[in-house]
Parts: sequence; structure tokens; C-alpha cells
Amino acid sequence: MAVDDLWYLRAVGPDRKRLPSKRHGRGKRWRVRYSDASGETRERLFDRQTDAKDFDAKARSGDVDATKVDRAQRLVTFEEYAERWRLSREIGWAMETRKRVESNLRCHLFPAFGPVTPRSITLTTVLEWLTSQLANDVPKSSMRLYFELLDAILAAAVTDKVIPDNPCDGVKLVKVLRGLSRVPKWVPTEHDVLALLDAVPARYRAAIWLGAGQGCRFGEMLGMEHGKSIDVSAQELHVTQQLRYSPQGYGGFYLCLPKAGSSGTLDLDQAVREALETHVRDFPPVEVEMVDITSGDPVRRSVPLLFTTTRGNPFTDRTWSNEWVKWRDKAGWPKKHGGFHALRHFFATTLITNHAEPQDVQRLLRHQTLRITLETYVHWWPRRERRRGVIGDVLRAAANRR
Repeated sequence: MAVDDLWYLRAVGPDRKRLPSKRHGRGKRWRVRYSDASGETRERLFDRQTDAKDFDAKARSGDVDATKVDRAQRLVTFEEYAERWRLSREIGWAMETRKRVESNLRCHLFPAFGPVTPRSITLTTVLEWLTSQLANDVPKSSMRLYFELLDAILAAAVTDKVIPDNPCDGVKLVKVLRGLSRVPKWVPTEHDVLALLDAVPARYRAAIWLGAGQGCRFGEMLGMEHGKSIDVSAQELHVTQQLRYSPQGYGGFYLCLPKAGSSGTLDLDQAVREALETHVRDFPPVEVEMVDITSGDPVRRSVPLLFTTTRGNPFTDRTWSNEWVKWRDKAGWPKKHGGFHALRHFFATTLITNHAEPQDVQRLLRHQTLRITLETYVHWWPRRERRRGVIGDVLRAAANRR
């Protein structure tokens, strides 16, 4: 689709001005080319350029009557469209392929997508379906076949103008399958977390609450700054920095941004707030001079850290690890996979098993994409029972109210 000026040629003369065409000054000047609902190329002429551009924009968005798909076609279900797709193509397939495609549709795609319209299938819908397949231990080779079949059907729906785009285009299946490596090898239970809180000295219990109650990473917890990271009045936690240690680069401790895309403002859990208030009262923040590179340019400033050693020094990975091993062993946590990050896994899986929406879990974990969240915690997502007879129940209930 484009807007053309019919009164002038694209070529220019010696004076660098466009040359007039044979129809210069005659008839309507502006032409819009567009594709109708059947895919045929058409055109419409206009006197004014603004009218032409307006029509072009509407044609691109599908708001022009000529580009709109028939309403009945828009309301067709995935199962109805997929059956038409299969029957129109199976004449060129071998008998084994016909049986396999029919079986894969009936057993794997129709239960998930059959009753809905293709337009209602989004990237999130597809990712949730893949997640449920992984949770059900569907073999990777089979998952690839089912996904490729879904992709082919929705690609045809785009060509037929049933849907504007294919949600499968946003799925990197290789990364989804590879994402199984992200799945936590061990996740503490609520009893494990309570045992750890009992094992940790009072000076560091609030740090455990930040991991288990807010999903903070290790460096983010160590970088918590009094007066900046916590807003008690607004009930918010600002995760905007993490503490790092580099004697060569910054002469020791420094503050930098959290893991890429992980900065964010979170609702402050009441239990976490109470733990932090108690911590600040009993163990006042310690001012530590260090470099801050969160704004891009290194700035040396005094940082009131919430968590320091008993000598008032920031923690390095090694000094924290020396203490953590004692607490971990006392709490009965495993040596392997029983680090501070396990608290973040507890936070995520507790949200999931209490029916938090996937997008909310992603936001609270501050993952860059929903795909990362679904891939990491695939085995904890509750399996939903497929409801049967939904339409009949709705219509009967409506009839009873008449």
C-alpha cells in the first residue's frame, strides 16, 4: 500500500524539480494502492493528499470495508479453520502423513485451541500451551511437531486474512526447549525457609526476608540502601542497584544496575516491611564510601548500607559464603543448589502455586520476558482441568433467568 502523486513523475529535470506527467492538472491527483480481503490489489483516487493518506492508514489497519474479512470468517473457531486447512491440503500427502496430522490436531491442538477463534490466540497463549506440554513431560521431538503444525495453520490464517499476524512468529522454540536447563534443581519449602530464619543471626534475618518475600537476588539484597531502596509510606521496594566488588576496576566495592532489565519498583510485603523496620532499629545502616555507576558516570559517594558485617564492612561473595555455609548446614539445606538464590525460587513458586497470573510473576521477578518466567518455572505451574459443556451451561443459566 502506498500513496502516489499522479501529476508528477518520479524523475527530476535539470533544475532538480520533478517532471509533470501526461495527466498533470487533469483528474484526481492522489492514488492509493491497497489489498482487499481476498488479497487482490486495488486502487482509489483522491483530490487531496490528506484524504489519500487517511484512507491508506485505514486500509493498512483493516478498517476499510474492502479490506475487512467477512464477519463469519472472523468468528470461525480454530478447530473449524484447522479442519478446512487439513482437508484442503491432504490430497498431496501420503497416507501416513494424513493420519499423523489428523491425530495431532485431534489429540493435541484441538483440546488447547479448538473452541477459540484464531484471533484470540496470542503469543502468551502459545507460550502457556508450550509450558503445559513441558509440565506434562511431552517429548521434545513431539512438541516440535505439534508446534510446527500450529505454526503452519496460523501462517495460512494470516494469508487468508483471518488473523493479522502469526503469534508463533514470536516463539523461539529452540530457546524454549533449551530453557529446561533453567528449571531450579531444588526449591525450599516454607518449612525450609523458617528453619533458615531460625538458623540465621538476627542481624541478617531481614536479608532472608528480602530473598524469600520479595525475590531479591544476592547482589540486590547487599545493595539495599537506607532512604533510597525502601519507601515505607508508599509500601514500595525500589530495586535499582546491586553491590559488586572489583579491586581492579573500582578500587573495591561499587554499586551498579541490577541484572539487565531487572530494575523495578515492587509492592512491599507487610512481613518484609516489618522485618526491615526491626532490622533498621536494631542494626542501624552503616555509611560506606564507594563508587556508584548506576547513572552511567562513576560517582564516589557515601552509601548507607542496610547489611554489613559485624565490623561494619560490606560483604564480598567470599565473606558472605563463609557465613552462609554455617546457616545452611544448621537449617538442613542441601550443599548443592542451596544458595541464597534458592530463596528467589521459593518466592516465585509460592506465587505460582497460589494462582498468581503469569504476567504478575514475571513483573515481580523482573524478568525481561514472560518466556523466561514460563521456561524457568514450568513444572510448578498448576495444570488446569479442561472444562466441558461450557456453552451449554451458560445458555441453560441464561434460559433459567428469563
